[in-house]
Amino acid sequence: MKKKKILMSWSTGKDSAWAFHKLKEHENMEMVGLFCTINAKFRRTAMHAVRVELLQMQAQRIGLPLDIIEIPWPCSNADYERIMGRYVENTQERGVTGMAFGDLFLRDIRDYRIERLKGTGIEPLFPLWDHPTGKLAREMIEGGLRATITCVDPKQLDSRFVGRSFDHDFLADLPETVDPCGENGEFHSFVHDAPLFSAPINISVGEKVERDGFSFADITCNRS
Repeated sequence: MKKKKILMSWSTGKDSAWAFHKLKEHENMEMVGLFCTINAKFRRTAMHAVRVELLQMQAQRIGLPLDIIEIPWPCSNADYERIMGRYVENTQERGVTGMAFGDLFLRDIRDYRIERLKGTGIEPLFPLWDHPTGKLAREMIEGGLRATITCVDPKQLDSRFVGRSFDHDFLADLPETVDPCGENGEFHSFVHDAPLFSAPINISVGEKVERDGFSFADITCNRS
């Protein structure tokens, strides 16, 4: 049986990491690489604001090639679609047959991805789609995923949560209005250990700052 060649949309966070973990259980799928968009001006991942160095370390721990897609800042929707369209054309030429995403329940985002890949021959995959997020969050933690909160939207969640570990205590402290996986943009994370990693990434939580209406924690690699 010929295996499907799958690229993983990689945000550095828990949802993409766990989606990757679930896809590896399928014998008919071959995970061939990761792709991630970064802010070309600040050299950090979009929204999660993770340093490129840490993104690259994750890919090294997974043992797969990483495609870094630079997005200008500011970036119009037209520019974004042009850059991503060119990337999709490139992946077609490489024989990729599927792209996987860590989306959980936001229908408009899922529909957008499906629409953008229509007619390309690349199948969009959503391995975590519609899983109850409370149960899913606990499954991630109990399955060995370790993550730190890198960004919080203070309009939805108190800034004191930024920099915390994504663990059972974190989930217990979340207000009932906040999704346990942060799917409504309440928070974003950086995964520093997971079943798919060859070894953990030793990190430190540095300065916490308010920028562009969000609270960020600067995550660095602790080399000591």
